[in-house]
Amino acid sequence: MISTESNGDSGFRVVLVEDDDNFRRGLVRTLEMAGFEVFNFREPALALESISATCPHVVLTDLYLGSSDGLQVLAEAHQIDPDLPVVLMTAGGNIPTAIKAIREGAYDFLEKPFDSDRLVTVLKRASEQRRLTLENRSLKDRLAFASGVAQILRGDSVVMRDLRDLVLRLAPTPANVIILGETGTGKELVARCLHEFSGRRGNFVAINCTAIPENLFESELFGHEAGSYTGATKQRIGKVEHASGGTLFLDEIEAMPIQLQAKMLRVLQERQVERLGSNKITAVDLRVVAATKVDLRDYSARDKFRMDLFFRLNVATVKIPPLRERREDVPMLLAHFIGDAALRFNQPAVTPPKDIHQQLLTYDWPGNVRELRNVAEQLQLGVPISMDGTTAMPASRSLNEIIASVERAVIEDTLRRHDGAANAACNELQINYSMLYRKMKSYNIDLLKYRRPEE
Repeated sequence: MISTESNGDSGFRVVLVEDDDNFRRGLVRTLEMAGFEVFNFREPALALESISATCPHVVLTDLYLGSSDGLQVLAEAHQIDPDLPVVLMTAGGNIPTAIKAIREGAYDFLEKPFDSDRLVTVLKRASEQRRLTLENRSLKDRLAFASGVAQILRGDSVVMRDLRDLVLRLAPTPANVIILGETGTGKELVARCLHEFSGRRGNFVAINCTAIPENLFESELFGHEAGSYTGATKQRIGKVEHASGGTLFLDEIEAMPIQLQAKMLRVLQERQVERLGSNKITAVDLRVVAATKVDLRDYSARDKFRMDLFFRLNVATVKIPPLRERREDVPMLLAHFIGDAALRFNQPAVTPPKDIHQQLLTYDWPGNVRELRNVAEQLQLGVPISMDGTTAMPASRSLNEIIASVERAVIEDTLRRHDGAANAACNELQINYSMLYRKMKSYNIDLLKYRRPEE
């Protein structure tokens, strides 16, 4: 079924089928002067073959076409797309046949001879209906996509809704993407969504750049021929080549050896790869998604990462919020993870006590969603809950204690993001320095802890 949208109210596309050459040429002139894009054919078979490629808004066909007829064109066009409007042209004596065609799904018929205004009016009305149909179809597709991605990137917070919207906008494009997020926020999950909702039919190939020994990195990425180095006993297809037609996911890309970054840049620029020990160039068509927990621009400024590779990768950036910035999602995520754990452990799902919920809502979650999943599994198994390396003891807390815990977490997170710059933190929190100082003293917060060490 065709799902291409119109570019607007003008420039509608028409597939014209008419075996009278002179009459067809006259129709083409008339329709082009009215602003239509016309694809004209003498043979019905060729016209029908063109429908998938041209994505017309309407088909205009004569009723009698030598060895074929307009009813057959109507039937076969609707096999391709049942919603495609088909208008028939017929001589005066064939009105009963034309009415039969309307009953079989034709949009309208034009009795010859007809004037050009009548022709243009009918085709524009049919094209406008087609445009609305395609828009509705596209909207349904987007809603289906949104529903699907919400089952993967879970959360009802504003930041998570914005994240899902951005992922769905970027997914169908070929743009390279950098995913920025702390450990445990779900960077690979976002990368998989970008691939799954992209329409790309190739593989999703993930590489953890910290897990590959430096001496094997080049072979792992680009592959090698048998005998290219000691131990290379047989040919190996590299990850880049294996990802052709799909998505290459480079996790923790900041750990990629600097000498290989130049080779990776060349692959991205030329869309070609050469295996170790080979003179053969292999074309690759891939999208690269890179994930990092550091500021690559800052790394580039300090010569820890190639600036040109950063700009090649950074067509778009997706920032994943840490869990402490979307605490309202904690109860829903906890229930989801407990449900998952109950299925895996073949147990009925437990209901956490209320005092545990209070503790989880005010906790800072340094391990993010991954840490919350671990807590959910501990709750489901009924074992002591370990949070941030310590055993959490359920305890009721007053409202003041809860507010103080949240306030401390917000101040610490703000200082962390501003590298301990107190003035910047005050501006964001909209408080003066004396108030910030009193709060830090009250919560025993050490400003030096958040300042970046001089290099």
